Amino acid sequence: MEMTALRKPTGKEMTALRKKPKKQVPTEEDATAGKPRRKGGGASGQLHTIASDLRYGRSISAGFFRKNAWLLVAFLAAVLSLMGLRYKTKSKMAEIKQLTIELQRAESSKLQEKAQYMSLIRETEMKRLVDEKGLGLQFRDEPPYELTYEK
Repeated sequence: MEMTALRKPTGKEMTALRKKPKKQVPTEEDATAGKPRRKGGGASGQLHTIASDLRYGRSISAGFFRKNAWLLVAFLAAVLSLMGLRYKTKSKMAEIKQLTIELQRAESSKLQEKAQYMSLIRETEMKRLVDEKGLGLQFRDEPPYELTYEK
């Protein structure tokens, strides 16, 4: 049998010996026995701690923002781009509405001009036919009027 000599513990070993023992994490049996759960004990316990941390402002720290900076920047970029898209869409819709009104006015004006043109063509054609046939009829510049007879 070999005998090992006792040696003096090193600094790291001494530090480890001086540390207090860690507290035990409660088991499922402890939770069902009515004892309060400690933080981080299971999925529902984690949810509870996350909610309470958010409630008391403990999880939103500078470290949180450093860890999730890329996510925050992406979220901010998405929100800003959606706001820009909404503004662009609204301005384009207003322009479409204005152009639709302008188109309706132009179509109305076109119909009025066409009616006036057709009236002139008919009148000119009628004058040509009257002159060609030699009927001796004339077009009046004034509209017709009614004569009334009273007794």
